[in-house]
Amino acid sequence: MKKILILESGEVFHGASFGNHENTFGEVVFNTAMTGYQELISDPSYCDQLVCMTYPLIGNYGINRDDFESIQPSIKGLIVKELCDFPSNFRSQMTLDELFEKKNISGISGIDTRRLTRVLRNSGVVKGKIINADSDIDAEIQVLKNETFITNEVEKVSTKTPYANPGRGLKVVLVDFGSKLGILRELGKRDCDITVVSHDVSAEEILLLNPDGIMLSNGPGNPEDNTLAIEMIQNLLGKIPIFGICLGHQLIALACGAKTFKLKFGHRGGNHPVLDLKQNKVAITSQNHGYAVDQESLKNTDLEETHIALNDRTNEGLKHKNYPCFSVQYHPEASPGPEDANYLFDEFITLMEDFKSKKLLK
Repeated sequence: MKKILILESGEVFHGASFGNHENTFGEVVFNTAMTGYQELISDPSYCDQLVCMTYPLIGNYGINRDDFESIQPSIKGLIVKELCDFPSNFRSQMTLDELFEKKNISGISGIDTRRLTRVLRNSGVVKGKIINADSDIDAEIQVLKNETFITNEVEKVSTKTPYANPGRGLKVVLVDFGSKLGILRELGKRDCDITVVSHDVSAEEILLLNPDGIMLSNGPGNPEDNTLAIEMIQNLLGKIPIFGICLGHQLIALACGAKTFKLKFGHRGGNHPVLDLKQNKVAITSQNHGYAVDQESLKNTDLEETHIALNDRTNEGLKHKNYPCFSVQYHPEASPGPEDANYLFDEFITLMEDFKSKKLLK
């Protein structure tokens, strides 16, 4: 079935539909990863977005049971150059087309993704819509310009009820703003006893669980919309060690008085170099964010910048000067991408152990 991708800026791209054939609307972003499309489409941080893959061939190793980052994908659509109909991999259980059909996700193939990426890099991310080829394009573009994004993305992807991922080690409360399963896996590898709670949990509810540490997960949307989470963090600083990833990183910054802003086209891919300012060491990281912490706003806070992105010099890491709290903008759990930054989970374990030891000595 022929389909068209239209952008609010007026560009039109002709292609073919795959998966669910319904029209779909979302923010158009691009990802530069060469592999890992299964993890990408199931990453809750892509809630309500149309993702353009810059790598030209997608679906070539199929879909398997092990590489999902959520049970129900919340991505609105996928934009690819060439869709592979006959994947080849010993783990493959279905095609990407079959998965999208089962999960009611729309996709469009045959798109000039190089041209689309250049448009997004020049103009910034824009609203887009996948529509039928026989639609009135001019009229649809006018409608698209008046479309508005929802602001409750985190509420859509966060767990509604708490649940446990038991272990015999340190007790960690994972606040789910749209958490990837990779975070659970990394904490589980370290035998943490994990309780996953909703995005709107209060500080009092967390303290009742008596955790050794708090993990603030990744998630979609504008960090400033999460006022309850910001208040929760403010009430927990200094009481329990905190580690924030991606959206969790931005929320820590906001809770400490810093500001965030929207990037022109965001960081999305598995090949982003980040400099550790203390160790003077570079890690290649997996990233997926459209907002960043305003470095100038850090000057009047108790936060210290620990990492920066080498591509555009934006902030990639923070540490509190007085309390056991640190965060990174990128994804140390990878999934997909390199695992250079995996050691940060070990640093979180050490932070919790040290804090626990000091409490016992008092």
